[in-house]
Amino acid sequence: MALVRTFGTGSLLRKLTSELRWGLAATRATVLEAAHPQVGGALLDHSTFVAHPWRRLFNTITSVDRLVDEDVAVQLREVDRLNRLHARITGTDEQGRPYSALDADARAWVIATLYDSTVEVCRLTGTPLTAKEEAQLYEEYKAVLTVLQGRDDLLPPTLREFRAYFDAMVAERLEDNAAVRSIVDGLFATVPAPPLLRARPALWAVARAMVSPVASAVTLAALPETYRSKHGFAVPFGADALMRGGYFGVGVITLLLPPSIGRTSLLIDLLDPSRESTLGPIKMMGLLMEQAAKAQALLRPRHRAPASRDADRLFHEVLDQTGDGRLTWPDLAAMAREIATRLDLDEPAETRLFGAFAAWWRELLTAMDADGDEVVTREEFAAGAAGLSGPALAHVAEVLFETADKDGSGTISAEEYRLLFRSGFQRDVETTATGDITAGAFVAEFLSFMTGRTPSSACDNLLATA
Repeated sequence: MALVRTFGTGSLLRKLTSELRWGLAATRATVLEAAHPQVGGALLDHSTFVAHPWRRLFNTITSVDRLVDEDVAVQLREVDRLNRLHARITGTDEQGRPYSALDADARAWVIATLYDSTVEVCRLTGTPLTAKEEAQLYEEYKAVLTVLQGRDDLLPPTLREFRAYFDAMVAERLEDNAAVRSIVDGLFATVPAPPLLRARPALWAVARAMVSPVASAVTLAALPETYRSKHGFAVPFGADALMRGGYFGVGVITLLLPPSIGRTSLLIDLLDPSRESTLGPIKMMGLLMEQAAKAQALLRPRHRAPASRDADRLFHEVLDQTGDGRLTWPDLAAMAREIATRLDLDEPAETRLFGAFAAWWRELLTAMDADGDEVVTREEFAAGAAGLSGPALAHVAEVLFETADKDGSGTISAEEYRLLFRSGFQRDVETTATGDITAGAFVAEFLSFMTGRTPSSACDNLLATA
């Protein structure tokens, strides 16, 4: 089998992952992935999906789009990027078991869950795949795994054998762990507001209180019965019917949408109406919201400047990227990973960026880790916050400036600034600079933000928003 497969217009994988309903498949697959011992530990220690779910959603959408791109060079660049980032995700779970994000069997399971969930979602949304389509889709998912791992024997060769493998994994290998519980029990109840509602916290709180129990019940109902029964997941009465009705409704919406409106563009535009939208009504909504925000700004008392972050808010909103209430190396690695992903860095630039963050972590431990356990608690951070800014953090800012300065001009242009600080769901980035930004000005802004002295909407967009 060739290591690379071209996903052209006849690709089922390319078609299905561009549809709105595929989001349901990705959600179901994420729970089944988390139940794998190797994946669960890595998710708990390194993933930002709890504290930054919308950012993680956009990054996932972008990565999948690249993996099924028609251009093989785009595929291979994304594979290299994923393999480099995953190589840095290693550790030991709460039971003392080592894990690695490059574990071959675990990565095979991730692809298996995506395949099974895609087939299941097609069935539940009213357009089940034919036997021929299931076989084609299986081969295409296997092709993705092959290019990721460089080998084609990690999943069974036939679809019949795959079914036996999948059932055995669900019955014998998967577990009920903290990662699964954090998704099923906690994620929907604590998910931060999407960009569209970030300025309306009261409205989001009401909506979340109403939707989160339903979302949890539907997610549970979509899991294999064998897994639910074995681990005692009780599905609320009526959840199965609700899940089927909800899935079917999404299927109807998917069928009614014009083929030109893909899941990526529609979802991004709906979550964050923007003047960049390709859809007229959503573009108009974005313009109206922008004008409303400007009007509200005019009505605010002029003497009320934005408050700086105190140590506790800085710890919670910026530094604790994994949302576990403590500061460890995975939090700083998550920052570096997000920046490398945002700028699509090549290996040398990415390595330099991670090296700068690693040096900053050592500096933080020296200044704050009182008991030497390589964990900075909230109390230790508050006590040592004065030592937050040192030579290593300044070096992080310098490296960040150099990686953002794509053309090597020695300054950051408005477009380079936007490329760094924009996110998938917040595409209009404001800067007070009237021209190109010098290294000194950039470093000063970044240091002031990272030490909590001065707010920065752009830096918020990069590291603090969900």
